[in-house]
Amino acid sequence: MGENLKNGGLPLSATALKDSLNQKPDTSQDPRMLTQYERDLLLQGEQEIDEVLEESDEVIPFKYAITSYGADYPVDGLVKRVLAGDIVVPKFQRGYVWSLREASRFVESLLLGLPVPSIFLSKEKGTQQLLVIDGQQRLLTLRYFYEGIWPLTRKEFALKGVTSKFEGETYKTLSQDDSRRLNDSIIHAIIIRQEQPSDDDSSIYHIFERLNTSGVSLTPQEIRAAIYHGPFSDLLKELNMANPWRAIYGPINKLMRDQELILRFLAFFFAAEEYSRPMKGFLNNFMGKNRSLNRITAMEMTAAFLPTVQVVYDSIGDRAFRLARALNAAVFDAVMVGLARRLSSGPIKNYDTLKHRYTALLSDNAFGAVAAKATADEESVSKRLRLATNAFANIA
Repeated sequence: MGENLKNGGLPLSATALKDSLNQKPDTSQDPRMLTQYERDLLLQGEQEIDEVLEESDEVIPFKYAITSYGADYPVDGLVKRVLAGDIVVPKFQRGYVWSLREASRFVESLLLGLPVPSIFLSKEKGTQQLLVIDGQQRLLTLRYFYEGIWPLTRKEFALKGVTSKFEGETYKTLSQDDSRRLNDSIIHAIIIRQEQPSDDDSSIYHIFERLNTSGVSLTPQEIRAAIYHGPFSDLLKELNMANPWRAIYGPINKLMRDQELILRFLAFFFAAEEYSRPMKGFLNNFMGKNRSLNRITAMEMTAAFLPTVQVVYDSIGDRAFRLARALNAAVFDAVMVGLARRLSSGPIKNYDTLKHRYTALLSDNAFGAVAAKATADEESVSKRLRLATNAFANIA
């Protein structure tokens, strides 16, 4: 690792920043750390987090100007658009959940000429791509059937649990009449587009949140990854693999809560003055506005996150950001922002002082009050960021 990163200096070269992603935590002081680190990367487990800052029941007030219209697509046309990338199906680690029987019965419905539910699509500005808001399982089922491969076993997709006429049929073995009937079957789509406000597509988040019917509730960050797919989302995935961060956080979180923490740090570091409740809306707006990394570059975001989390790991260790056993989200955003602001003026050399200031900050009753309750209130956010910034401001 470059000396600048080790000392917490900003900015770093692109090469140094990238190299830091591949460096394993220093195990010279604790030979057991590497084993734990490797286990964290290999296991896809869950990390307990004290998520006092995330208020899932928050109501986000909003008013939008949205246009919508209906369109009827033949099935073969939908499949071609999905394969060509004209229709974008969100990718989740928990993505495809239908069983072979469920998928087969959906295909059978089309072969029998029975009506099927409409799908919801969002037309994205610029690319004119259509993002699937509701209908992911149906579209993926059609894609898999046309391709002939059942994704969960990588074996041939043959219909199962359907009427005897179609039992065991694949797309290639369908009669010409049945193949034509399936190709020409119509699926109705409702296509929506946000007109106002014009810079964040935040209405799509709310529609997605309400319409998603996959049977598994998606977390806010999973929905953001779908709605705001692109350069910023890809950057969050990359930063999430930084070794110091993995050592502190633990196993990669299948619900993307670790990525949400990185997003929250970046949002507060670059736009704390814009914060207002609810937290979820603030993060939606920041990710939406910076989706293409045109306002804030990937280099700027990387140079804010990587050196800061490296300094935290080097000085405080893998138990950072914890008031008790679990990682505390409010402590995380405050400490990270406070240290990143300090590092923007030069490297930190005195790690003993840093650790002492960190311990004193967490022992401060005033800080504890805004890190333990009502953490999404504007006053609480402002106060804990200020306290952390002051705590680290003059460390040599």
